[in-house]
Amino acid sequence: MPKRGKNYKAKLEKFDKTALYELPEALKLVTEVSSAKFDETIEIHVRLGVDGRHADQQVRGAVVLPNGTGKEVRVLAFAKGPKAEEAQNAGADYVGGEELAEKIQKENWFDFDVVVATPDMMKVVGKLGRLLGPKGMMPNPKSGTVTMELDKALAEIKAGKVEYRLDKQNIVHTVIGKKSFGTEKLQENFNALITALVKAKPSAAKGQYLKSVVIAPTMGPGVKVNPAGLGQQ
Repeated sequence: MPKRGKNYKAKLEKFDKTALYELPEALKLVTEVSSAKFDETIEIHVRLGVDGRHADQQVRGAVVLPNGTGKEVRVLAFAKGPKAEEAQNAGADYVGGEELAEKIQKENWFDFDVVVATPDMMKVVGKLGRLLGPKGMMPNPKSGTVTMELDKALAEIKAGKVEYRLDKQNIVHTVIGKKSFGTEKLQENFNALITALVKAKPSAAKGQYLKSVVIAPTMGPGVKVNPAGLGQQ
């Protein structure tokens, strides 16, 4: 366990870390314990009542947050011909094919946040699986990043689309915005994400689905949200 500084411990004294808070109160607390000198990202961590080792209990997808993420997203598009031109016009930061794949492999180049590709380019992108996979950047049809509709995909990504997927502990980790958004906009983003997760519930999942929900600022402690009733709006 890493040693916590006085500032971190002071933040913990502002709330009961074992308690379950209703969403408005939880968001208020999270913004209060966010005291870094930069505009902290507000993260969300959701433990689901599934077993990701089984294919029929996987949870993966994407949702466009109504208020965006507050982050400028750099997109790399693998496309050629008219589709490359489409990606360029739609705002892709980098567009190309084999030459960009080689740049990633040989130069360890990762000056981008999201990768999209047309289906015909997946032969090229597939070779990057061991590099993109661990970073959560591998294009996937389920998240809408393998598509012929590059203009639509890029518009959604630039507008604040976030991907969600299970880790090995059956937890989804993503973001719902910045501290500067204020509690109202953060709540709207939170609700959009939770609603998407609930809709993505596998039919094979039994029992309580939303096991635990925690929100936290980048540099601060997490606040537990009462999961009862979430995702039903």
